[in-house]
Amino acid sequence: MHGSLVAPLPTRLMPEAIESIVTNNPYYKAEQTFSELIEAENLDQRLSELADQIRYFETALTFALKEAYDQAQGSDAAHLFLQRVLYRINRLNLFWYDDLTHYTNERSHYLQKVRNEIEAAWQAWELKQIDTEGYQSIDLKQALLDRYQADLDPELSADAIYLRKEMPFEGYRYLLAITSFDGLVEASRLSRILGGAANEVQATLTKVLLEEYGNGRLSRKHSTFFAKMMTELHLSTQPEAYFDLVPWEALATTNHNFLLTECKRHFLRYNGGLAYFEVAGPSAYRNYLAAAQRLELSEGAMGYWDLHIKEDERHGRWMIENVTLPLVDMYPQQAWQLLLGYDQEKLMGDRAGAAIVAMIRRGVETESLPAIVPQ
Repeated sequence: MHGSLVAPLPTRLMPEAIESIVTNNPYYKAEQTFSELIEAENLDQRLSELADQIRYFETALTFALKEAYDQAQGSDAAHLFLQRVLYRINRLNLFWYDDLTHYTNERSHYLQKVRNEIEAAWQAWELKQIDTEGYQSIDLKQALLDRYQADLDPELSADAIYLRKEMPFEGYRYLLAITSFDGLVEASRLSRILGGAANEVQATLTKVLLEEYGNGRLSRKHSTFFAKMMTELHLSTQPEAYFDLVPWEALATTNHNFLLTECKRHFLRYNGGLAYFEVAGPSAYRNYLAAAQRLELSEGAMGYWDLHIKEDERHGRWMIENVTLPLVDMYPQQAWQLLLGYDQEKLMGDRAGAAIVAMIRRGVETESLPAIVPQ
């Protein structure tokens, strides 16, 4: 399996109009330079030798940080560059069953420096989007329960109506291609927080992970159902194959979860966010399922959504009742972070969802995704 974002894909999977969004990005060459640095053998020991490439990349990085986070209207090109660079670093925390040399710099101090510089500016900017002062004076358990009830079955947005009633067949293919970025490696980040002392919270989180992974049976793993949908629609099932379709807003949710799972200091924020993800998931999947049914697609082309609606309804209840509420009692002084994590995941998820629909509309108006013929 090819899992590198650096080596060229075996076939051109991007329509030219979509591919140009990435290649015409003013930061494109800087990202390519960084992609070479990240796989340079013994990067930390060769910083002087690679000084020209590093200087070129860091100049672009400095400009991008200012354009994205120091201006009232941040540059989408800068956001995309920063989130793609950050993802290239973060993905080294997972194993992709590819060439082992791709991991040569997984503990590089230089890459850690770049990651920290981006995260510091980006996370400060994200936190400005939410008023956390009110968390200190409310009943946190009741606030979590109220959010749970509100997000189980929200009113349909304009984007949800588009998905359900208007999105054409090619739009559905774009939907699968973009969401495959997460769907084909689903729950991988959750695995990073399970180690440590045994208790009921840990047991519930492990149970959620096991169900996501088909209880150890590849045929029942959720990503297997997602891959089947893609095969039915003649799309590549190679992880990250449609990376260039993923808008920065969706990359940000992925990078945010990498940060929260890699730093145990953010354990409460992560679980608050995971609670929202599991609670709200079924409402989104119902939109996708309704679209597939309207398009009269096969069972295999929609089976993942049906499975997720049933399982995530249960997971959402577990996350609220058996994870977040007990954690409020375990960490009474820091429990407001659960609410912060929940609200951040909702804000970032809504932002990503809107960006994905915009990308779907653009794709439908420009060019079809190439069909992958099974070998």
